[in-house]
Amino acid sequence: MSAAEPNPPALPPVTPAMSPARAAEIAAGFDLRALPADFYANPYPVYARLRETEPVRRMPDGSYFLTRYADLVAVYRDAATFSSDKKVEFTPKYGEGSPLLEHHTTSLVFNDPPLHTRVRKLIMGALTRRAIAEMEPGLVALVDGLLDRIAQRGGGDLIEDFASAIPVEIIGNLLGVPHADRGPLRDWSLAILGALEPRLTPEQEALGHRSVQDFTAYLRTLVAQRRRHPGDPEHDVLTRLIQGEAAGEQLSEAELLQNCVFILNAGHETTTNLIGNALVALQEWPGEKARLLHRLKHSAHHPSGLEADLTLAVDEFLRFESSNQLGNRRALRACEVGGVALPEGALVTLCIGAANRDPAQFGQPDVLRLDRESNRHLAFGFGIHQCAGLSLARLEGRIAIGRFLQRFPRYRLPEAPTRGGRARFRGFLKAPFSVA
Repeated sequence: MSAAEPNPPALPPVTPAMSPARAAEIAAGFDLRALPADFYANPYPVYARLRETEPVRRMPDGSYFLTRYADLVAVYRDAATFSSDKKVEFTPKYGEGSPLLEHHTTSLVFNDPPLHTRVRKLIMGALTRRAIAEMEPGLVALVDGLLDRIAQRGGGDLIEDFASAIPVEIIGNLLGVPHADRGPLRDWSLAILGALEPRLTPEQEALGHRSVQDFTAYLRTLVAQRRRHPGDPEHDVLTRLIQGEAAGEQLSEAELLQNCVFILNAGHETTTNLIGNALVALQEWPGEKARLLHRLKHSAHHPSGLEADLTLAVDEFLRFESSNQLGNRRALRACEVGGVALPEGALVTLCIGAANRDPAQFGQPDVLRLDRESNRHLAFGFGIHQCAGLSLARLEGRIAIGRFLQRFPRYRLPEAPTRGGRARFRGFLKAPFSVA
């Protein structure tokens, strides 16, 4: 842009401010099943109010909502008291024998040992440090190809044309899904994860059930093919799950299918949100964007320095706008959290988004600081259920965000992006942008 050209018109803030009075009003009647639109646009003032006044809040449905970092860590640590098994919670929600119930009560994340231990061990065997390092050249080629197409068009959509295209390909590679079959994967994932929201419409629930059925039907065919023609178990998670079953891990067919669905879901929307949230946040924090660009230029010919700078940035993006905002546990016995007595069977919601902005843990928590050190955020969870793919997610974030910024340092959003409008998963549906 030359000096004579006018500045582009200012856009409304992506994350609008919320007055203390409004935050207090929402917090006073806080109910995950009845959230107003301005909460979805910016939930953090409400979380702050709850953390200050009612950090272990009894909800209208009798469950408990936790917002302090220390309380979340305490619950994560105590897997013997706080169960991840969701059969009690999800059976009335989805219906006995329903596809969504079978999926969400069979997948790794919503189970306790021993199933959780067996499946996690098999998946982690294909996500070793060496295996992830070997993915980097292919990931770089994928990202550069997407950036080439964006350059030809002069822009596009940060979500549709970039952020969402990356994890679908990576997870497709991990499961060995043929490229020609990957078209439905994202829509299946969005529908199945969308059904985890606290409040569901009949249409959302029906779409979730149908998506589980369609995905597992496809996987049955894929599993049968892989049994006949195994892949490399060091890199092919599906082959590893199948061979692990044969070697004595004893995964049932349902466990095998549903955990393949889980692998796509766990690696897809959260990574899409990480990349999309990061690139949108940099538009709201131009000073941080400029400082990051300066560091990337300085370390461009020093791979270790470049990786270190981008790793710090990725972890700060994860802290600041956690892709997954909520987690859940069930108390197996009467206990105490944060000085509040919980009865046996109490359902507990862990607010990751609030904990990651707790001033007791993070200095200036509402400020994006891409050089933040000792960033012990909870975006990947904590304890035995910490995200099995966290190293892969960090790699995807580093490569995608770093190469995008190096290629298009002057990108901008000509219009406000469209948020997903969900409480559990925080991200955007659309974010049009231009590259100059």
